[in-house]
Amino acid sequence: MTEEKWGQLRNRLLKTVGQNNFTTWIEPLEFDTVDGGVAVFKVPTNFMGNYVSQNFADLILHELTMSGEPVQRLAFRVAANSPARPAEPAVAAGSFGGAQDDLAVMTAPAAAAGRDTLEALQAAPLDPRFTFDSFVVGKPNELAHAAARRVGEGGPVTFNPLVLYGGVGLGKTHLMHAIAWELKEKNPHLNVLYLSAEQFMYRFVQALRERKMMDFKHLFRSVDVLMVDDVQFIAGKDSTQEEFFHTFNALVDQNKQIIISADRAPGEIKDLEDRVKSRLQCGLVVDLHPTDYELRLGILQTKVQQQRETYPDLRIADGVLEFLAHRISTNVRVLEGALTRLFAFASLVGREIDMDLTQDCLADVLRASERKITVEEIQRKVSEYYNIRMSDIIGPKRLRSYARPRQVAMYLCKQLTSRSLPEIGRRFGGRDHTTVMHGVKRIEELKLTDGQIAEDVEMLRRSLEA
Repeated sequence: MTEEKWGQLRNRLLKTVGQNNFTTWIEPLEFDTVDGGVAVFKVPTNFMGNYVSQNFADLILHELTMSGEPVQRLAFRVAANSPARPAEPAVAAGSFGGAQDDLAVMTAPAAAAGRDTLEALQAAPLDPRFTFDSFVVGKPNELAHAAARRVGEGGPVTFNPLVLYGGVGLGKTHLMHAIAWELKEKNPHLNVLYLSAEQFMYRFVQALRERKMMDFKHLFRSVDVLMVDDVQFIAGKDSTQEEFFHTFNALVDQNKQIIISADRAPGEIKDLEDRVKSRLQCGLVVDLHPTDYELRLGILQTKVQQQRETYPDLRIADGVLEFLAHRISTNVRVLEGALTRLFAFASLVGREIDMDLTQDCLADVLRASERKITVEEIQRKVSEYYNIRMSDIIGPKRLRSYARPRQVAMYLCKQLTSRSLPEIGRRFGGRDHTTVMHGVKRIEELKLTDGQIAEDVEMLRRSLEA
């Protein structure tokens, strides 16, 4: 077969397989000879020969036959100037016959090399502290936790991909690591690859620079579970997004599990291609909400138990954990770091962890975490929520339709600002601090007995902390 004839045949293949498949798999093929009914092609890597033989051999064989070539099967050999091993046997395909043995012999070293690289990538990022046992579950994260648990069990792929999204310090990375640990424990044979989007991008650029794209494709498309953290970092990187898209499609087509995390919903990530957004949204997309007070308190209580192992003799006074759970509300990492510092400081100075020590030790953290929320903002939000005028919140009217929202506003001012009770009272029409104290106590009691009040307070808190 002449080069001209091979060129014409390639044009027909382009129309059949599409531009992307043609560029990736057909264009690199170099026609060599036809010998004894076998058409021999040179390929850059073992993996490419293996992939083309499995996916495009019948099509190429059909086109050759239609062109009048006396060909019964195809063979692929690594080109002599390729960095791959040239001495390895050919991969035969088409009519196959005994060629399956040749295929297995040739691909074994490549597969082993892929596994070695996978193991090297997996080992570094997984944090042994981030397991399901150490994850504190509450209303803001219970759906994400349940979905992560289901994926961690392995078994049939029920939703693909699983996308976890939320702000900084809400537990996305913790759940990603927990899934990886669970899968590795229950299914040691699985190739579970966890990496950040930046690592994916780095390896893609490295493969382009070193002309090892086939190895890159083999690495990422031979995994059983692919986990990519902080996927928003590939937004705006067109080539990386394209490769991510094709990798995604290849794994989904093979029914392999994909787990993604991001700092916001896929549809809200700026400069992320529409086709990538669409793919990410076709699975289960789960939001990790900002933590509520109960969840933050639970996290602190869990961390205290862990700190006891290091500081068994330290005592912590009543009210300290509650104070921290109220004051540090936006970022769980900051909350955990504050508690770690508190225990270390108390150990060094040999004191009980009380409110005075807490405020001295964490003065900078408390200042940085102090709510930007003002009393006026709370009053406005509560009046809007209950559909009453702000003047009625502040005014003297004692009708229940005004008094209850007023008490809710006072309660939220006590929890979400650093204002004292007398200051809060002054902002509510010059009321005495005992009135504020009564209002706060009344809401605390109602939260335990009145589900509607509890829901109102929680909705307002989330709205103000958002």
